[in-house]
Amino acid sequence: MPRGSILERPIHSSGEGLPVIGLGTYQSFGVGTDAAERGPLKQVLELFTKYGGSVVDSSPMYGTSEQVVGDLSDELALRPKLFMATKVWTSGNDAGIAQMNESFQKMRVNVMDLMQIHNLVDWRTHAKTLAGWKEAGTVRYTGVTHYHSGAYANLESIIKTRMFDFAQFNYSIVEREAEKRLLPLAMDTGTAVIINRPFAAAGLFSRVRGVKLPSWAAEFDCQSWAQFFLKYIISHPAVTCAIPATGNPKHLVDNIRAGYGRLPDEAMRRRMVEFVERL
Repeated sequence: MPRGSILERPIHSSGEGLPVIGLGTYQSFGVGTDAAERGPLKQVLELFTKYGGSVVDSSPMYGTSEQVVGDLSDELALRPKLFMATKVWTSGNDAGIAQMNESFQKMRVNVMDLMQIHNLVDWRTHAKTLAGWKEAGTVRYTGVTHYHSGAYANLESIIKTRMFDFAQFNYSIVEREAEKRLLPLAMDTGTAVIINRPFAAAGLFSRVRGVKLPSWAAEFDCQSWAQFFLKYIISHPAVTCAIPATGNPKHLVDNIRAGYGRLPDEAMRRRMVEFVERL
């Protein structure tokens, strides 16, 4: 175990702290019922909570991921340690309610920590439902999501309404468009931020294959390329949590260690970008 505790950032609407490294489930948790397939994922969840992680993000879009998360977290009795997040990904009021209720059943929760509107699909309709569910205590927080910069203008408009506690979108050391307007806006409006695609859909690792980690990375307690990329993201003050997806226990430990120790300052962040852009 690394020294100290994992860094936390507050959810602005409540002050509740969240660990800065979470766990995405896209592709990685979409397995069947076979124990051999689920074994590594069970270990991932055990290690995730052991290292202080809590945010697990899923979606009906991700195949069996919600069911697997629910089954394994129940089997391991981890629910009290986890911040469960999923999404609604359909059109229409009744269809949205039915899908969200199904997510509750699959993830084995009575109260969902965070329900998000996936890729802004029919967001106005679902926003009304979620406002009522939040008031009733069925969901604790609400949010909107997208995964590419083409949706930033729509996200900006929605964030300005202050209707949602969270916004989830892509951001990485090579996909920095969010730094221009979206991240500053989230800070201004008190919107918590979850970052997806932190490795640019794994493209970053191809870029650094065979490249030695620079010695100066040790200045911000960085021991791997995964940590290099994640520390860049979570060092932005607007970012609440990044959610790298993995079903590999070794990768999980590597990822979550990015939440420990020092983070790069602004000068170091510029140096990191310059280094990667030269590759």
